[in-house]
Amino acid sequence: MSATFTLADTRSLDDLHVFLSRAARVEEGSVRLIAGSGVLAAYCAVFTPAGLLDESATVLGLRTLALTEPAAFDAVVPVRSLLQRLERAQAEGSTVIGLPMEVNTATWAAISPPRGGWAALGEIEPARLDSTARNGIRDVAAAVPDGAGEQIVRKVRATVWGQPIAGAEHVPASAAFAVFALGFLGDDPVRVYESGPWTRLTTARGHVLVKRRAWNLLR
Repeated sequence: MSATFTLADTRSLDDLHVFLSRAARVEEGSVRLIAGSGVLAAYCAVFTPAGLLDESATVLGLRTLALTEPAAFDAVVPVRSLLQRLERAQAEGSTVIGLPMEVNTATWAAISPPRGGWAALGEIEPARLDSTARNGIRDVAAAVPDGAGEQIVRKVRATVWGQPIAGAEHVPASAAFAVFALGFLGDDPVRVYESGPWTRLTTARGHVLVKRRAWNLLR
């Protein structure tokens, strides 16, 4: 397995650093890096089910960047460790990044979105996703009492972010939060695609992938 990857330029390095910094604020854990065919795909988890009885969707963020040197690997590494290496490269003016030690505790990383077979479903105005995300953040904050336990927080978040987006009922509000929190929203329309149980929201800045739970498919 390749021990390093080489980004195209310092702008790509800065882009990856910004993406991972935002991902760490949402869920400080791990990032999955897949390199191949001259591309680095960086996945982060925004929402994941708490267990078998949790019907919440899995929501992932994805940023892809060009590589200038051959590399082939599929590794899950701590996001903070990778950020430190990116910051070291920024200080040195380098675009060669070494992989941190892998971790095996991120169960979401075992789920791989399809690479093909995506059918276009149309577009969603960025303003709709922005308002959905902001309203959801407000509703979660209002519904969670001070000192609430993790179980209560998870229940509130699942209820708020499990609601469909108005005018795009096939997409959960959790996808709007992910697009908003990861900085993928701009002025361009957000394109929506579907492949099996997966829905993908795509902008010029990145992708959000949503996997519905199996027993939700017939609802």
